[in-house]
This record gives sequence, structure tokens and C-alpha cells, in this order.
Amino acid sequence: MKYNVIAAVVERNGKYLCMQRCRSHYLYISEHWEFPGGKRREGESDHEALVREIKEEMDWDVYVGRKLGTVEHHYEDFDISLTAYLCKGGEGDFKLLEHLDYRWLPKHKLLTLKWTEADRKLIEQIEL
Repeated sequence: MKYNVIAAVVERNGKYLCMQRCRSHYLYISEHWEFPGGKRREGESDHEALVREIKEEMDWDVYVGRKLGTVEHHYEDFDISLTAYLCKGGEGDFKLLEHLDYRWLPKHKLLTLKWTEADRKLIEQIEL
């Protein structure tokens, strides 16, 4: 199975929003860090998918900017194509509806977290 996943690289005051995934039966992504976002549905644009996913997962509005890049990654049980966009968050605070924790980190500290492999590859590839 292959999923098209869209990620929001949300920047605020020189720091980037990192989200910790909930526990999962896939141990290789369980409780790892990721950029917020999710799967694009059939017929959705990247922009539509990202706005919908952030609203569903965080009850927050996001303003989608330029595309940062795409990485392909093969996990044991599925493949993903992960596309990231530089984003700005909306007014107010978001809610942790589908994540354990969050952090705002400067670029040079991003790789100090235990990221999902696809997100780690993305961080290494994109220019922030």
C-alpha cells in the first residue's frame, strides 16, 4: 500500500512545529516525531488535504505556502510519498487531538528528536 502524505512545516519566530505521534501498532513510527499533516484523499489537492488534516487533528487553521519538497520512503508495511509545504499557523492555539506532545524548535535542533524515517529524510533534504 502506498500513501500520499502532505505535511505542514509550520514556522513561527524562527522555530518549527514538531508533533509527537501517538502510540501505534507500527513500532517504527509509534511515538516518533513528525510534521503535522496526513493522507491526501482521492480528488483532493495538496492544499485542501493539508487544511483539512490540520483542522481535524489540531482544530487549527493553517495557511499553506510554498512547496518545500517530496521524499519517498518504504516502511515495512507500507510506502509513503511525503510532500511538505512551508506554512503559517492561524490565530489562537491548536489542540492536541491526535498527538502526544509538541515542540517548537529552531532548525539546528530538529534532528535532536526521534523522527519517523520519512520526516527525518525530509528534514535532511529541504531548505528551511
